[in-house]
Amino acid sequence: MSQTERLYRIVRMLEDARQPVPLARFLDELEVSRATFKRDLDYLRDRLGAPIAWQRAEGGAPGGYRLDGPRDDAADRYGIRGMWFNPSEIYALLMMQQLAAGMEPGVLSQQISGLMTRIALMLGTAADDPAEVSRRVRILHSANRRSAPPCFDTVAQATMKRRRLEVDYHTRSRGTTSQREVSPQQLLHYRENWYLLAWCHKARGLRTFALDAMLDARASTDAADEVSPDVLQNAVGMVFGIITGPGRKLAELRFSADVAPWVGKEIWHPEQRMREEKNGGILLEVPYSDPREILMEILRHGPDVEVLGPAELRDEARTRLARALERYRNG
Repeated sequence: MSQTERLYRIVRMLEDARQPVPLARFLDELEVSRATFKRDLDYLRDRLGAPIAWQRAEGGAPGGYRLDGPRDDAADRYGIRGMWFNPSEIYALLMMQQLAAGMEPGVLSQQISGLMTRIALMLGTAADDPAEVSRRVRILHSANRRSAPPCFDTVAQATMKRRRLEVDYHTRSRGTTSQREVSPQQLLHYRENWYLLAWCHKARGLRTFALDAMLDARASTDAADEVSPDVLQNAVGMVFGIITGPGRKLAELRFSADVAPWVGKEIWHPEQRMREEKNGGILLEVPYSDPREILMEILRHGPDVEVLGPAELRDEARTRLARALERYRNG
């Protein structure tokens, strides 16, 4: 029996008991030594905050352990320390567990480890076999880059401790490497990959850096410059994608009736506008800044989408499609 299973059994025994549970019963049910049970008890109390108390023997009744706090609807609600979850919330926690498991470790590893144990404990209370729940729900990752960012720990530490970074950065589009001094502002996890939003002292502006394109990163003793939350919000989140540029434009897209049932459910941006056409198609308007990322999203729909505007976005889409067609003609 794993430690997580033992923790679940201990909490469940305490929830189900009308009287304090004697030590001997725990040792018999869990088939562990007194020392192992004490370690599990300490973990529940100190790491997970379980309100487990010892009640001394009184009036001929044996002493034992009990769970403090509200006990109403304990059969239908699961959790400890006043954190009670219904079954649908438990499955939402499962999603969190798998997402956390897929994230890059580093400075967050200790926090995620504790979170994973806590979630596993609560998942166990929703089913007889916690492992069975995990086997029945999976999150499949797509388009994440294979190599783990080697500088993740250094970048995360500097971001949290508000220190400047000296970065050797490889710009893939130009095939060049440059040294930058940056003040980290936010770590971004976007489409399966990690990015750093930082104030670049060389460019004198906010820039977004892919962590897996950082060849090296060194934390400085100098304090990072602070950028106001409003400016950060305008830098990332005001337009489509993570690549930003000067100005804000509005992409006008027409989707065919064949893909409308799917596109009609998609949210490309919180400020998008969508309306249905008489033929079953969809007109979608999405704010963007840099055309590169939105073009990749547009072109994945192939012949089922037409760029209506702006003219420069339509021209670029036409150019890329013509180049793609030329490859097949020459093949």
